[in-house]
Amino acid sequence: EVQLVESGGGLVQPGGSLRLSCAASGFPFSSYDMTWVRQAPGKGLEWVSSIASGDRSTRYADSMKGRFTISRDNAKNTMYLQMNSLKPEDTAVYYCARGWGRNSRPPEGQGTQVTVSS
Repeated sequence: EVQLVESGGGLVQPGGSLRLSCAASGFPFSSYDMTWVRQAPGKGLEWVSSIASGDRSTRYADSMKGRFTISRDNAKNTMYLQMNSLKPEDTAVYYCARGWGRNSRPPEGQGTQVTVSS
């Protein structure tokens, strides 16, 4: 059974940082490109970032470039998203998903809530 468990969200002030984790099991994690997406209140899913399985190349949505860093530890079957300089508009539920970019599969976990507010 595929499991993706997101964690690390919380309440943070504007300008603050959070590190999200995605623990994967039930599939060969190291063979999969992986993606972070988010869903703000009342809005659809928004692609955030992706990391390739092989060369670990990365891509970011324009609004996240320079602020977010995606990484993975294949030995731990875990993907991360380091988020710095957070803004109120980053408030959303963040999900990890299998696949690359906007063609990634629908999220299969419960997500983790990130709230950026003073």
